[in-house]
Amino acid sequence: MTEPPVPVLLPDAGSPAQPASLWKPVLLRALVGLVFGAVTVFWAAPNTAGMGLAIGLYFLASAASLSWLLQHLRLAKTNKNFIALALPAGVLAACGFILFFHASNSFVAWIGAAGLFVLGLGELYLGIKYRGRHLLARDWLTAGIVGIGTAVVLPFFTELGPHALLGVAGGGSIVTGALLLLAGLTIRFDAGKPARP
Repeated sequence: MTEPPVPVLLPDAGSPAQPASLWKPVLLRALVGLVFGAVTVFWAAPNTAGMGLAIGLYFLASAASLSWLLQHLRLAKTNKNFIALALPAGVLAACGFILFFHASNSFVAWIGAAGLFVLGLGELYLGIKYRGRHLLARDWLTAGIVGIGTAVVLPFFTELGPHALLGVAGGGSIVTGALLLLAGLTIRFDAGKPARP
């Protein structure tokens, strides 16, 4: 018996389920990232308070989209896979909330880096664990690398001010947003196809 040319993306006993409606939270997160990225591109002279508010809103909206994704993945709350997304979503939401109340370049840079780093680690873990076995594995892998890279670079731009910090965070969000937009649309398109025997 020969192996199929394309790997069958079926979950094993401990992997996330892959419902056809998965595209909705993926697309929401993509749009959140692209809108934030567009704001950072076209906002010519942000101040520190505005930067904290913008990044805080981006983090909260991203955390909400991750929470919605968790519902679609149908993971048990004791599952390591659940923790790999739930913990970053919680940290991201907490960082976003904190940024509403404290405005300084260094604080925003380090809190923003912490949120992005934890999220990147979670996505990198899932991307490596489910490589070739889940629809989102490659996207998680790439998004994790982009998130960690953005987190590592962000504090080095502290002295350049709000515009530079927003530019770094926005650049990472545009890359991730474009990647997830393609992933969400692909899942949506594939869900409409008749199933192969």
